[in-house]
Amino acid sequence: MKHIRILVLILCACFVPVASGQQPAGKCYNSWAQFHRYNMQRWNRCEKVLTVKNVGSLGRKWSYYFNRGVDSSPAVSNGVVYVGSFDNNVYALKASTGAKLWSYTTGSVVESSPAVANGVVYVGSEDNNVYALDASTGAKLWSRTTGGGVYSSPAVANGVVYVGSADDNVYALNASTGATLWSYTTGGGVGSSPAVANGVVYVGSDDNNVYALNASTGAKLWSYNTGGFIGDSSPALANGVVYVGSADDNVYALNASTGATLWSYTTGSAVASSPAVANGVLYVGSLEGGVYAFGLK
Repeated sequence: MKHIRILVLILCACFVPVASGQQPAGKCYNSWAQFHRYNMQRWNRCEKVLTVKNVGSLGRKWSYYFNRGVDSSPAVSNGVVYVGSFDNNVYALKASTGAKLWSYTTGSVVESSPAVANGVVYVGSEDNNVYALDASTGAKLWSRTTGGGVYSSPAVANGVVYVGSADDNVYALNASTGATLWSYTTGGGVGSSPAVANGVVYVGSDDNNVYALNASTGAKLWSYNTGGFIGDSSPALANGVVYVGSADDNVYALNASTGATLWSYTTGSAVASSPAVANGVLYVGSLEGGVYAFGLK
């Protein structure tokens, strides 16, 4: 089959991304190291350059061509862009020029979005493995085999890698060794990417449920059953509220402590998009082709 050539585009002249995880309230970092951005809210509170006044002047800074498609979302850390590809590789590209620094070949497609923490790149592959790669060289530090493809994007917090697998499990792995600390079995594949905050792991499953699990033990704190599977939508957490989409056409706001429904909205189709929260507005896409913005009335 003819390969489709896909490119990664960097479109701004002065992009200042934000760190992942639980960074101090008044501090910004020059990195964008995990899928779930600052405090799992999926917004860049430190971006001060691009505004509604100048974003129309964006121009392509560089591009890098792969032989296959790219579904993985790039992570940016210490001047390097990390991204997976359908050509089975994880790539490290220089953020300023797009020059290839290294690549690592897994056994299958890499749809998982990398997470970077403490000089290590964590990423899943359709070959059933979670990989830990040296961020500078791409050398494999360890890999952990699960029972299914790993499309979920890892979340790293307090020395633990949290990730879902198509084998129906959520895993907590030692970030240094890959050893399994705990696993929790849901009723369906877990392609949703975990969000971790305040000692709790929030994640969706194809069994229609959103789960809140104790980050230390994996014990279930609560689950909420939507009317459809939660395949690609990954929870976003902001101010005690969990936002997530479902194949039942709805986007939900749940109490982060109890799982109780606070609000829901029915779109025109399944919500596979992962919600983002910024400046009092909830943004999410739907498969009927719409992008929605929800604010207080």
